[in-house]
Amino acid sequence: MANFDIKTFDGLFDAVLKLKNVEDCRRFFEDVCTIKELQDISQRLEVARLLKEGNNYQEVCKQTGASTATICRVNKCILYGRGGYDIVLDKNAEENNNGQV
Repeated sequence: MANFDIKTFDGLFDAVLKLKNVEDCRRFFEDVCTIKELQDISQRLEVARLLKEGNNYQEVCKQTGASTATICRVNKCILYGRGGYDIVLDKNAEENNNGQV
């Protein structure tokens, strides 16, 4: 991921940060991405969640339908990436735990 030119994508990232709720995100991403792209991104996030929970590749494949190549790529990002999956998954888990009694 070393060739990821951060400055090139700052406009997109700034736009996403301006979105206030799920409905705003849905409308923006439906305009910007194809349905397939959204499905792929959603699938990768689910793959990451399952891997972080300790599921093996076969279990993740069975639950998500993701290819082993996708699962491997997501796992590589979890292990050696910049921590993006961790940030999102940890915040989701924190919100879910705060909502429980």
